[in-house]
Amino acid sequence: MARWLARFGAAPEPARVQLELSGERLTRSLAKLVAGCEAQGGIERYVDALKLKSALFRESLGEQGEGAAALEPEAFKALCPFMATVRRRIARCLEQPSFEALRDDVAELLGAMSDTAATEQRLGTFGARLGNSGQERWVRDLGAELLHNLAPERYPLMSRWVWDADANTGVIREIWFAEDVDHQRITVPDGYATFLALREELSGFLTRNGFFRDIIHYVDLLCAQVYAEYICEQGSSYLRTDFAAEEDPMQYTRRLLGLDGIKAGSGRTRLKTIDGEAFVLAEHADLGLPD
Repeated sequence: MARWLARFGAAPEPARVQLELSGERLTRSLAKLVAGCEAQGGIERYVDALKLKSALFRESLGEQGEGAAALEPEAFKALCPFMATVRRRIARCLEQPSFEALRDDVAELLGAMSDTAATEQRLGTFGARLGNSGQERWVRDLGAELLHNLAPERYPLMSRWVWDADANTGVIREIWFAEDVDHQRITVPDGYATFLALREELSGFLTRNGFFRDIIHYVDLLCAQVYAEYICEQGSSYLRTDFAAEEDPMQYTRRLLGLDGIKAGSGRTRLKTIDGEAFVLAEHADLGLPD
């Protein structure tokens, strides 16, 4: 096999990561997800919103990221509200000259969308032109969000809330099969291969439970639901300021996926300027979901 790969120039597949996941916990979270969506138009409505979000990224960045090099600040600002773990931290990078450095990094990151074998290398160097910002953990989230929203079929969700090996937190921990997971260190890396393995496992679980279309979007919803339950269990301590709102069974699920980025009918976004003012978009997408 290695000789064949070398001859034809194909990138070798990453080593398979073994995940021990709890079917019981997944079943419980899926039931809560379906029930929570039902009161708001059904789970298909959320899938449609995820599709629209991805379409917005492709419209601004190009189908293969080819438009990133010419991206204008206002166009990029229109995407930021849909990236929940990024929008509270990115304001200082949206003005010149910082934006030029950011745009160059985005163009480099998206310059080889088909090369998934180099995903970790590209994410590791992403943000280098931003100075200290390049060392901040949210910058990797930004890179991961851009890749996933532009090409969700190729790049699974890779944000820290899905799995952060250093902090030993995320969706993987919440669905890990172990008797005492709260006191256990999960020795699984937080690289592309792990996130891909997680999506494959969850895709199989969803298929066994009667979901056959748009699986990648249902996987995203299920991941967000799992971590939303963790947020609730922790008294909403994760990103407290961003998630302060009236109780709603889907509020954290929506916000983790950036589906609450724009307030319906107003153009006001959850993206703030350095002065704390909300960005207002003259033209905005209504995802059809509650604020």
